[in-house]
Amino acid sequence: MAKAAATVAYIYKGIDAKGNKVDGEVTGTNPALIKAQLRRQGIIANRVQKKPKSLFSGSKKVRPSDIALFTRQLATMMKAGVPLVQSFEIVADGSDNPGVKDLILKIKEEVASGTSFADSLRKHPLYFDDLFCNLVASGEQSGALETMLDRIATYKEKTESLKKKIKKAMTYPIAVIIVAIVVTAILLIKVVPQFASTFAGFGADLPAFTLFVMGISEWLQANWLITFVCLLVGIGGTLEIKKRNKKVSEFFDRAALKIPVLGVITYNSIAARFARTLATTFAAGVPLIDALKSVAGATGNVVYEEATLKIRDSVATGIPLNTAMSHSKLYPNMLIQMTSIGEESGALDEMLGKAADFYEEAVDNLVDNLTTMLEPMIMAVLGILVGGLLVAMYLPIFNLGNVIS
Repeated sequence: MAKAAATVAYIYKGIDAKGNKVDGEVTGTNPALIKAQLRRQGIIANRVQKKPKSLFSGSKKVRPSDIALFTRQLATMMKAGVPLVQSFEIVADGSDNPGVKDLILKIKEEVASGTSFADSLRKHPLYFDDLFCNLVASGEQSGALETMLDRIATYKEKTESLKKKIKKAMTYPIAVIIVAIVVTAILLIKVVPQFASTFAGFGADLPAFTLFVMGISEWLQANWLITFVCLLVGIGGTLEIKKRNKKVSEFFDRAALKIPVLGVITYNSIAARFARTLATTFAAGVPLIDALKSVAGATGNVVYEEATLKIRDSVATGIPLNTAMSHSKLYPNMLIQMTSIGEESGALDEMLGKAADFYEEAVDNLVDNLTTMLEPMIMAVLGILVGGLLVAMYLPIFNLGNVIS
């Protein structure tokens, strides 16, 4: 099968049926077809050319939130009765992100050429994981693609909302710590040396605290660039090792669960992702064994990923899901009880959905409480750092006053 020509944006200038000059933008595969298309609309095109790319409009990164929005828009279009290929065109035209638009148009071309929607998505694993593709394939096979897309959209929206809450919990303290480090470094490199030159003419012994701060200042002045580079390399190297080394990744994942307050947020977020993913896949008709495999990858923590795979193996031998979860001793008791009720009542997806809502709300409340609790602590840390430097610099002045008196 010949590969379909790429669809790109063209701009045109011409004359309409009334003799008026017109111009605009259309999408197509080549200028000849564009002119024929315009001629059918009563426009004689004098000039058709590819739309030039702006210097600042390079292909932007496609974020997970963009995929969630794309899924929601596609589900809405299909529920309204719009054909799949036409839905792609409408969603692509409404996107402000060139990267998203390009991705949607590529999928549209593949589907239009006869490839299934799920197989088209599998060609872009960077944006669509196995869970997404498998659910779409299930929707296509059952003839309820619009319903499945609606479920996927809800799942992606809930998942992204949870991620934003976690980022919110981490971003605020990290940002303040960075600001504190930068402010302290500027004071040590720029301000403390000014005081040091003044103290040189005192002719008196300086307090130990002042000498300590001046020593740090002198070292930082001589080595600030090396320190900065080592810090960046250390952080980047640690993150890269975490990605590549399973043991290091497991160490960090275990440590994340033991950090005060943040550990509780991580614990609840894992429970929410477990419940939400399992509810979505089970409701979509995916067998429980296969669903648990998808859930393992969605937990976002090596410890719980391994635990979920062990639960999957136990369920495969005939052990009830809630019993296998309780044996792992990792999941909250409420989630286990709701799973048990769901299995007994035959409404597992519904009970898991309610559990996911509960843990997502718990994460939201914990993040708000963390922010409120951290504000006075962060102000105190900043006060100690900046105030300590000021005290160290003014101590010799106070002592000089005592000597003179």
